[in-house]
Amino acid sequence: MVDDISAAEREIAPPGRAALLDFGRIVVIGGGCYGSWYTQQLDRARSRGALTAREIVVVDRDANCKVAQQLAQGMYEGTPVRLAVSTWDDYLAEWLSAGPDALAADTMVPSPLMPHLCLDWLMARARARWPGRAMEVAPLPGTPPTPWERAAPDARHYVSFATWTCPVNCIEPAKCPATRGPRDWSMPVTIRAMADGEPRLHGAAIFHCEHRTYGVGMIDAAAIAAADLHVAEWGGQGPCNILVGTVSHCHGALGVLAIS
Repeated sequence: MVDDISAAEREIAPPGRAALLDFGRIVVIGGGCYGSWYTQQLDRARSRGALTAREIVVVDRDANCKVAQQLAQGMYEGTPVRLAVSTWDDYLAEWLSAGPDALAADTMVPSPLMPHLCLDWLMARARARWPGRAMEVAPLPGTPPTPWERAAPDARHYVSFATWTCPVNCIEPAKCPATRGPRDWSMPVTIRAMADGEPRLHGAAIFHCEHRTYGVGMIDAAAIAAADLHVAEWGGQGPCNILVGTVSHCHGALGVLAIS
């Protein structure tokens, strides 16, 4: 894991700038290798005037995770970091249930190796809303138009525009560090177009993880909560298939929430 910010990260938020981003709650998924690196980057961004936040909550079921150890050592002094000892699903169930308006200033920092938590949350909400209806994660109705794609045994599907190994701290700049050419692709645009052209889908909820500052990607919490309202509308009209995607510009996890 890289400990110092890259030149590209410095270009996004050079030291000494006035606060650019103002958040309520930033929720970091996981307090281990990835989560601790993101938390350190948020701490750097805060200390160098790139963001402000009411609190930064790191969610991990291990009370002795790496972030917990760093907090005990006083590493984040001056930055409102706290650990929430919880499973990711349990924390999201409570946090996101507040609704889009209450979450307008909140954001989530996902982990590259986390499950498709947004899909799992939407399914849990649908099960609670319609306890008598059957639902499952169904396979995609077609093959995604990306250079790399794989279907997992649990019907989730993973896609990428990269046929190479990307560094975990890549901020997906306009010029791709791997090809050294322009990044003329964007996963949200591609997946939305795929969904719009597929008559077997009744809707799509595409969550874009955008790199906001110091190499940290974020998904707006209000967008996740608003998707639940759309699912309620679509599912209220009868059986439906909803494409759910958590994507950056280059990579993504997809799944179809099928409600009978």
